[in-house]
Amino acid sequence: MTDRAIATPPTAPTPLEPPALSPANQAVLTQLTRKDFVSDQEVRWCPGCGDYSILAQTQKVMPDFGYPKENIVFISGIGCSGRLPYYMNTYGFHSIHGRAPTLATGLKAARPDLMVWVITGDGDALSIGGNHVLHSMRRNVDIKLVMFNNRIYGLTKGQASPTSELGKRTKSTPDGTIDHPIMPLSVALAAEATFVARSVDTHTEHLQQTLERAGRHRGSAFTEVLQNCNIFNDGAWRSFTDREVRDDRMLVLEHGRPMLFGKDRDRGIRLRGLHPEVVQLGVDGVAEDDILVHDEHAEDPYLAFMLSRMFFPDFPVPVGVIRDVERPTHDELLSAQLAAAVEQRGEGDLEKLLNGGETWTVEPDDRP
Repeated sequence: MTDRAIATPPTAPTPLEPPALSPANQAVLTQLTRKDFVSDQEVRWCPGCGDYSILAQTQKVMPDFGYPKENIVFISGIGCSGRLPYYMNTYGFHSIHGRAPTLATGLKAARPDLMVWVITGDGDALSIGGNHVLHSMRRNVDIKLVMFNNRIYGLTKGQASPTSELGKRTKSTPDGTIDHPIMPLSVALAAEATFVARSVDTHTEHLQQTLERAGRHRGSAFTEVLQNCNIFNDGAWRSFTDREVRDDRMLVLEHGRPMLFGKDRDRGIRLRGLHPEVVQLGVDGVAEDDILVHDEHAEDPYLAFMLSRMFFPDFPVPVGVIRDVERPTHDELLSAQLAAAVEQRGEGDLEKLLNGGETWTVEPDDRP
């Protein structure tokens, strides 16, 4: 990539700049509600599944983006989460296992004006599709990747997934899994995702706000949703998400605010050397000024990575936007590079390209 190519601004609209519409169509757009994004398909998830909440919050935030339904695409892989595009009244693909990010990358490269969402599960994203997820984030493809994490393969009835805890007994690990679980947020940060967040299916208001933030981000937005599979892994997150305990066991991140938690907000996170520690305000001279302040826009990912490693029971589980930084997107750079190439060499000729190398024709008489 040349400096000239990078400096050339893209001309295609982005999710921060919805496509220009006529006044009449704009008036119609402003009247869209959640119901306009509900498809006529029967929802076929198990009763009580956390997927219902994620679907509802996704449909609720769609009108806020100012995009026509025809310019929004949902792409999924395989798994229970993979059915979500059926239930959105938008365009969509239900692709093969783990490949949703590849389809999304190609679509976004060809149509930068579309808002593209990728729906995936912990097995689909981190096992079968791990390679594709990594590189879509590394490239900063402008897609909104929502990963449903229930720590199990639910569609295939209960095998251990990459996020299943060590020692977890499942149908595929009857004596307990011996594999250490992946920390999804750490993976996203290591892959250079420019937006990394976490929410919970049962915390509907927080989930809705988090999805809206992801949708407005320009670049790779990775959101992990802690989701309950009440059939094959019921209560996977209950120890810190239940209403009775969540204030004391979860840390709700807010940009520019100290990392305080607890029913009385009297506990916080302090840095001790290179490690976080939980401290109590007023004990041993600890004051609010000693508490770490969350900076989701920090360019260096060190503290964000630290947050991604904090987990119950040693720490409160952080939820919210962990990182939100700006970087040129893949489609911006691609458009600029293509424009620079056309300016230097003229319009391409596909037929000439295909026949430009050494070619030959095999005639029947040439066969031995």
